[in-house]
Amino acid sequence: MDRRKFLSTTAVGAVAAGALAAPAIAQGLPELKWRMSSSFPKSLDTLFGGAESFAKRVAQLTDNKFQIRVFAPGEIVPALQNLDAVQNSTIEMAHTASYYFVGKDPTFAFDTGVPFGLTARQQNAWMNHGGGLQLMREFMASYNVVPIPAGNTGTQMGGWFRKEIKTLDDVKGFKFRIAGMGGQIWAKLGAIPQQIAGGDIFAALERGTIDAAEWVGPYDDEKLGFVKVAPYYYYPGFWEGGAQLSIMVGKTLWEGLPPFYQHVLETAGAEVNLDTTARYDAVNPQALRRLVAAGAQLRPLSREIMAAAWKATHEIYDEIAAKNEKFKKVYDPWRAFRDEQFLWFRVAELTYENFAFAASQTVK
Repeated sequence: MDRRKFLSTTAVGAVAAGALAAPAIAQGLPELKWRMSSSFPKSLDTLFGGAESFAKRVAQLTDNKFQIRVFAPGEIVPALQNLDAVQNSTIEMAHTASYYFVGKDPTFAFDTGVPFGLTARQQNAWMNHGGGLQLMREFMASYNVVPIPAGNTGTQMGGWFRKEIKTLDDVKGFKFRIAGMGGQIWAKLGAIPQQIAGGDIFAALERGTIDAAEWVGPYDDEKLGFVKVAPYYYYPGFWEGGAQLSIMVGKTLWEGLPPFYQHVLETAGAEVNLDTTARYDAVNPQALRRLVAAGAQLRPLSREIMAAAWKATHEIYDEIAAKNEKFKKVYDPWRAFRDEQFLWFRVAELTYENFAFAASQTVK
């Protein structure tokens, strides 16, 4: 029997059986030591911790034959240069948010999240059953990388502001740290977007180099200390309804892996993908309470700003799709999928949530 064919057909079942079954299957497979650079500070046990969990799980499933060492931003490459580092084989893999690289092509954003896009559950549905993963791997093949979903923050907060914004006039000239395509939307509303790595945001806010910054949500934002320098905490982050993180693997290296190792990487990514969202949902509520106690002033983005952002978002999508064939190839089926998801979630999820969440506070 062909050994590679045997491994390919049995790998999924072996991984599902857990770490106890892995050593027997891993016998005879090569010992690998890879380096993975993270785009996220070590202080964030949710994000950097997700990369560490991924590496630990890969080692467990391969009887320590496949070892991955995780590096923080700057230890090998800066946080926002991980794609280039994987492309040119400086590192074997990276844990990052693909929308950091929209300057190369806005299509990267679909691998993370786009304004008024999918929630975490909907993103998983699109990637796993809506053709999303295939589309993103086809797109990223030209960049010599293979993406593996590995984390989702859920819907994010709108960010920390040094002063209140109530109308569109208040947005004009506002210097806002924001990643991905969200920056283009705010620019169309009159703000000045800035892309700054996570570890550098606090200093920029404190000095007044920027007027506002978004990161993730209460748990991470508390660790980064934003409440100390920008008290107004806005919601929701309409540009990140469910921000997916990804492991980027060098395409040539990926293709040279035994099929079992490929399955192990995908399985470890799936576990981290599920656990990251669950962890954020578990830790954010109490973190938000602590932030409010520390002086955070919760504010919803006004309907005027939200409506203008919705309109600007779809104008920009149409503009990009008209001149970028790669973007259009992903955007057209993605939008059809999103619209179906919105319809379904309005029927069941939204109806339930609107009543139950309000009833918990009002029905006696």
